[in-house]
This record gives sequence, C-alpha cells and structure tokens, in this order.
Amino acid sequence: MNIEKRVTELVEEKIADKPNLFLVDVKMHTNGKLVVLVDGDNGVGIDDCVQISRHVGFHLEEENVIETAYNLEVSSPGLDTPLTSKRQYAKNIGRRLAVKMSDGTKREGELLQAGDDFITIAEQIKQKGKKAETVESTIPTDKITETKVLISFK
Repeated sequence: MNIEKRVTELVEEKIADKPNLFLVDVKMHTNGKLVVLVDGDNGVGIDDCVQISRHVGFHLEEENVIETAYNLEVSSPGLDTPLTSKRQYAKNIGRRLAVKMSDGTKREGELLQAGDDFITIAEQIKQKGKKAETVESTIPTDKITETKVLISFK
C-alpha cells in the first residue's frame, strides 16, 4: 500500500468539513519521518494540526500501514516552503515573491493576481540610464519551477 496516498486520503477525509483548509503535501522520508503540510485560506491552527495528526495516526496504527517506527509531523508550510497550489498563491496576494523560471531566470515582484494557470506580479524593471519602473507581468505557471514568498523586515 502506498503510504503517502493513504495519508492523503485520511487528511482529505478529516478536513472535508473545513473548506478553508487544504492539503499541501504528504512526504514519507526514508528516516521514518512522515510529514503532512496543511494550509488554510486564513492560516491553520494548532488545534487543526492536532486533530489531523490524531486522525491520521489512529488509522495508520489500526490499519498497520507502516510496519516500522515512524514520526508523524503535521504542520503548516514554513515561509521557506515553495508555493505549489492556486490557493497558496491566492493567500499570498499582496506579498513579494521570488519566482524561478524554467529558463533559469529569476523574477521578483508583488503578487497581484493568481489564476488557474497564471500569476500576475508587479515587478521593478530597470533599463540602462532610466529610472526603474513598475511593470505588471503575467507569468504562466507551467513556466515556473519554484516560487517563494520573500520576507520583508520593514
């Protein structure tokens, strides 16, 4: 049985009645660490993580899905975790992003919009001998290899 697939089913089952929560990732590491990342349109609380952890842990034990010792960790994605879903992009509208493109270039700007298959950012474009100007750029998500939120300490 695929552990990650079963855990995904269990998490989806547990958050079915909480439409503001969504699953970001499930990863079983070789060291026995099972990591579940859950996010919410308005963030995710510790209580939600605890309930999900208990639900998943209970069923994994009952079904004896994992035969070796494992450590289950349920949390929200950290700021260093790349954005992967439209809902994560939507939640971060108004924040500055660092975007790595599939052609190797990097772009930076404020996220203005998140569509099904694109994002729109306001980026500063500097041309030689001119003042930098803010330009709105629409980027297809299939041309993005990684997007991270930039932390501002202003």
